[in-house]
Amino acid sequence: MIFPDWPWRHWADVRGTSVALRLDDELLTWKTLCQRVDALAGGFRQQGLKEGDGVALKAKNGPQTLLAWLALWQCGARILPLNPQLPDSLLAQLLPSLTLSYGLTLPDGSSLLGLTPLRLAEAEPWRETWLPSRFASMTLTSGSTGLPKAAVHTCSAHLASAAGVLAMMDYGQDDSWLLSLPLFHVSGQGILWRWLYAGGQLVISTAQSINEALRGCSHASLVPTQLWRLLEKQEPLALREVLLGGAAIPVELTQQAEARGVRCWCGYGLTELASTVCAKRADGQPDVGAPLPGRKVKIVDEEVWIQADSLASGYWRDGQLIPLVNEQGWFATRDRGVLHSGRLTIVGRLDNQFFSGGEGIQPEEVERVIAAHPAVQQVFVVPVFDVEFGQRPVAVVEISAGCEFNDIAAWLDGKLPRFQRPVRWLTLPQELKQGGIKISRRRLIEWVAGA
Repeated sequence: MIFPDWPWRHWADVRGTSVALRLDDELLTWKTLCQRVDALAGGFRQQGLKEGDGVALKAKNGPQTLLAWLALWQCGARILPLNPQLPDSLLAQLLPSLTLSYGLTLPDGSSLLGLTPLRLAEAEPWRETWLPSRFASMTLTSGSTGLPKAAVHTCSAHLASAAGVLAMMDYGQDDSWLLSLPLFHVSGQGILWRWLYAGGQLVISTAQSINEALRGCSHASLVPTQLWRLLEKQEPLALREVLLGGAAIPVELTQQAEARGVRCWCGYGLTELASTVCAKRADGQPDVGAPLPGRKVKIVDEEVWIQADSLASGYWRDGQLIPLVNEQGWFATRDRGVLHSGRLTIVGRLDNQFFSGGEGIQPEEVERVIAAHPAVQQVFVVPVFDVEFGQRPVAVVEISAGCEFNDIAAWLDGKLPRFQRPVRWLTLPQELKQGGIKISRRRLIEWVAGA
């Protein structure tokens, strides 16, 4: 799909009276959406925002957040989305190198670095020329080692990501996708760009329950815990397709979902690749599927290398782009993987491996085995210091009511070698599940060390 104008303006021209957004009980057509974006962009322009400016946007998902994204893009801005839970100490280290001209904190409208939303009536509409090659976003990586990096994507890269996923999933103009993941994470941005690419409907809900938020939605991107909660309620589901990610996916979960008429997809993605790289229909096998259109994958010395139309232009630092690709022109991911018959299996992060008594333990391999237990909803295996062995594996899990750690430990008999079996079991704390898609292994290791 080649857009002649900003995607939301294109859809307004093609079918302006069709519903574009569902904001709780309010429905916005593409035409009305454009009117709101035009006015908000005019307000930002009136305050001095110009093409190429970097803007930090610190916000949770919500109607005003979505409108702010579109309006800032329409001004030609380069958006740095920030998790509102990021500590000030980290921001103090990050922000000076990211060349920011303005900042906006929502939903209260207070100023982060000087930009505030205006009442729509106060400004004339504004829009810059649509240039797909313009830098659109700077998305922070997980920062598992050192400070997070800001991966810079163009509009073209985001659209290429959307095109690849929608070549697999059936999402069209009459379908509705819930914005269930935060826009400060690349997975949330993936939902936004699929909506813009297909011209379907996007749903933004302030409901606290995922069940309430998904009412009437045909599509969603969820982490396994969210799907478990949805299935626990024996209610009719409008949901037809779900893209799962963020953790190991238990077979029992996808079987239950498929039995309820929900097609489950899973895959492999990275911030640098604007979300999904490989994907497949969830089938209980350990691979993550084949590369989507526009992506190439190969294995070099056990490491996954990728080329893709959706690859970021580089990491932003002090007004410069730090290249992502190596001398061979590939992005080396630091993920350990195997290709078999064109399908990729991710063994784990090269930097997650640890050694216990001289034996190498790849935690993701152990997690896959434990996650096969029907009562396990999420599991993470992390190392803890041990005087004799150097490090030993500890399992941090979220399990169904009525199941005990001893039950799972007994179930592992014959399924894992002795050195891989967790020496301790802990319940995943609620505070580590807040504020993002992926739970930080670094934070888990710190928490386990103090538990």
